[in-house]
Amino acid sequence: MDPKLITPILLAALVTWAIVRRLRRTFGRQPVQPGRIWFRIGVLTLAGGLLAATSVMRGAGMLEALIGGLACGTALAYVGLRHTRFEVTPEGRFYTPHTYIGLAVTLLFLGRLVYRFLYLSSGANGSFGSDPNAAAAYQRSPLTVGIFAVLVGYYVLFYAGVLFRTRAAELPVPNPVSPE
Repeated sequence: MDPKLITPILLAALVTWAIVRRLRRTFGRQPVQPGRIWFRIGVLTLAGGLLAATSVMRGAGMLEALIGGLACGTALAYVGLRHTRFEVTPEGRFYTPHTYIGLAVTLLFLGRLVYRFLYLSSGANGSFGSDPNAAAAYQRSPLTVGIFAVLVGYYVLFYAGVLFRTRAAELPVPNPVSPE
């Protein structure tokens, strides 16, 4: 095997693993794990903040795409939370997210990334080969920035809503079943 292929293969495996994990969290009953949820909120907030900083420097069109994406993500999170089921069992606290909203947001983002990757790698715009920082090419498209902002807005607000709605004081404790 060519040693130059090891890094792309490992990177592709890591990305595939991350996508599969993300899609698995879109289906079925999920345990409420506050530490992990706070970590996700922190990472997405940091990524969104970095994107906002670069969008401000790149011009008004990028900032408009960012704000529009965040607004759409906020609306989707609100609808998603209204359609999410919350429950407390003897095993712990759980939530069942609305499958289609989370799936649509994730697939929209992945579809855009794949499109941009194929567009840039084909050299259709002529700038991919000459740009030493090819990752910056993803940040030059207002549509890509807007779709990433939808993802950030949706998941940050959805996870914050899950934490808020599943606080121990808010959820009713199930009555223990006594054997008769």
